[in-house]
Amino acid sequence: MTSNLENHEHVDAPEDLTSLFRDIAHAEGFDAVGFVSPDAIPEAASRLNEFISAGRHGDMDWMETHQTRREAPLNLWSEVKTVIMLGMNYGPDTNPLDALEVKDKGVISVYARGHDYHDIIKKKLKKLARRLVEETGGAVKVFVDTAPIMEKPLAEAAGLGWQGKHTNLVSRSYGSWLFLGSIFTTSDLPKDAPEIDHCGSCSSCLDICPTEAFPAPYKLDARRCISYLTIEAKSQVPLEFRSKMGNHIYGCDDCLAVCPWNKYAAISREAKLQARAELTAPDLLELVDLDDTDFRALFRTSPVKRTGRDRFVRNVLIAIGNAAESAKKSQKLKLLKAIENRLADTAPLVRGMAVWALGQYLSVEEMKSRAKEKLSEALSESISGREMDETVRAEWEIWL
Repeated sequence: MTSNLENHEHVDAPEDLTSLFRDIAHAEGFDAVGFVSPDAIPEAASRLNEFISAGRHGDMDWMETHQTRREAPLNLWSEVKTVIMLGMNYGPDTNPLDALEVKDKGVISVYARGHDYHDIIKKKLKKLARRLVEETGGAVKVFVDTAPIMEKPLAEAAGLGWQGKHTNLVSRSYGSWLFLGSIFTTSDLPKDAPEIDHCGSCSSCLDICPTEAFPAPYKLDARRCISYLTIEAKSQVPLEFRSKMGNHIYGCDDCLAVCPWNKYAAISREAKLQARAELTAPDLLELVDLDDTDFRALFRTSPVKRTGRDRFVRNVLIAIGNAAESAKKSQKLKLLKAIENRLADTAPLVRGMAVWALGQYLSVEEMKSRAKEKLSEALSESISGREMDETVRAEWEIWL
């Protein structure tokens, strides 16, 4: 069977080539394509420096390590003459905010509910890049969030959308739901006009953030962002953010989902990436008992695997603690038992968060007696010297 890349004749005019490339890219499942000069985002360097200098990148040390290369495409590859930005719609059929009301279910960010987009998109980009080489003879490199590239500013400059007040890319056609990938080429191709900002006076994305992660419009403090806290943060989540995380266990779509440019259930196409049913509304009780082997098996093809079992179960325990008040009585008992099982976990991250989650049930009248008993038993063991980890001991200080 002939592929979409082989159904077109060779072209010579640059304008014809970009038109052909758009057709091929759309046939391969991409929804947006734009061509931009590698020097089109001169302001990105100062914005990145401000972000890192203020320490708002938190534990993401790689941003500081590769800051110079990230500041401009030419710093990454001096020979690049054109950057082709591509976007693939991954928008859900229903509003992700609805899932926040079902407290005994975990909420995984929409982008991580299906197969790892890095793998899916990179294969398609390589296929497109090969055809580009055939047509132009120029050298190419492809990237999908795997190199220090300012993808969102480049996508805006290429006309795919604009960086909204939540700092994410917003498209007039696909809202806040575009996976981005890029092809760098040494071929000098016609460039597209940038998109303009259409946010206007709207501040919905800023207002909805539970942890107030936006110090100002168009500025993000990653250290306060639930996506960062559940994915990137290597230590315990700071106490001030735990109750605000609700049932988010991997990532957060709140600021994306509230954007008025979204069109839920309005886009239906064959190439749309599909979510796995078991990751759409997973049961917290099933997730909290995952060992490393089970975790790897469940998330083998998902971006969630990068977080690792310990951090993930830490997040699940926070969600279980936050379900203390709202769950039905029979469910509360099951959740409480699940917490107790994790008090002796091999990972300090998990033990510490089990202590905190158990403490949340002290305010639940019908669970108070049992929670006090278990806290007392575990505290006694900790004081006797069995608990050697200082971070876990620090969690006990909350309840002393």
